[in-house]
Amino acid sequence: MKPVSIIVITLNEENRIGRLMEDLTKQSHREFEVIVVDSNSADATCEVASAFSESLPALTVHKMEERGVSLGRNTGASLAKHERLLFLDADVRLSSDFLTRAMSQLESKKLEVAGVYMGAKELPVVHKLGYGLFNLGLFSTQFFFPTAVGACIFSTQRVHKEIGGFDEQITLCEDCNYVKKASKTWRYRLLPLTFGFDPRRLDQDGLFAMGWTYLKANLRRFFFGEMRNNEMEYKFGHYKEQTPNCQ
Repeated sequence: MKPVSIIVITLNEENRIGRLMEDLTKQSHREFEVIVVDSNSADATCEVASAFSESLPALTVHKMEERGVSLGRNTGASLAKHERLLFLDADVRLSSDFLTRAMSQLESKKLEVAGVYMGAKELPVVHKLGYGLFNLGLFSTQFFFPTAVGACIFSTQRVHKEIGGFDEQITLCEDCNYVKKASKTWRYRLLPLTFGFDPRRLDQDGLFAMGWTYLKANLRRFFFGEMRNNEMEYKFGHYKEQTPNCQ
């Protein structure tokens, strides 16, 4: 299997980044580097991530002066050594065989870009319902208007460069825009895998409010194009700190 550059964007994630880093140390597929791109956190995110330098020898922690989801992902891609890219958020959880299974499927299906479903294992029923609805949306749109969860997206250097990376002017659905652009040239699909996703966003915004926000955003994108002027007033890192409870 080919090596992969794993790009993790962070903003004040000292209570969560360690869990993801620990998951990465346990991966059965060992050919990867980890690039943590921090959006000038005010906490110890970088220090926690750097503490894994011995167990993750190919680890780079890069702290930016500016903040931004797309900026962080693009910065990470520019630092990446390998052709295969994996973009992750800091609150993601991965099973020990995640990379092995994902890389196998990417190669067998000859996919340059792919998304992954959200998993709600060991979470309350309301979270399972919410994630299930989001996953249904991901599945149904992949064939005509691709959407994705930016917390876990596979790509390649070739795709990233040819589509101009993530649009740094978009603050909501920049991940969906990325896979939509890519799908015009390359076949985009969801891998039949799941990743653990911290429910704090669902807890804070509420199932129906969050669902309505993303439904409205994608309907707006479908009929009127991308939102580059923060039309829905979405802010990166607006979630309040909560005790981690994603398994």
